[in-house]
Amino acid sequence: MKLITDAQRDAMLANGRRSAAGEEIDPHPVVKLFTPDGAAIWLLTELDPDDPDVAFGLCDLGVGFPELGSVSLAEIAEVRGRLGLAVERDQHFVATKPLSAYAEAAENARYIVA
Repeated sequence: MKLITDAQRDAMLANGRRSAAGEEIDPHPVVKLFTPDGAAIWLLTELDPDDPDVAFGLCDLGVGFPELGSVSLAEIAEVRGRLGLAVERDQHFVATKPLSAYAEAAENARYIVA
C-alpha cells in the first residue's frame, strides 16, 4: 500500500506551496498514517514543494509527546511496530477540523485523538 495517494500528494503539495509563499494556513489533515501494531500516528497536512519527501503535520510516536513538525516520508516508511508491521494509511480517515484543533486535543490528552 502506498503511504500517500496521488490525490493526497497533490493536496499536500498545494498546502506546502501556500505555506512556502508565506500564507498563514491551518488546513485539515490530508492523511493519517499509523502503526497497526503500535501507537505511532501521523496526521499530515503538507509537503515541502522543494523536497516532497518532507511532510509537515502532527506526529506522535506513542510515547506521550505528540508534536507539530516536519518528518521524512522515507523515514516513516522504515518504521515498524512491535510485531514488525509497516506503517499504513488509514483509508477511512476524514479530518473534521483543522490541524491546530487536533494538536490542541493531543496536547491535552498526550496522544493524538483522531
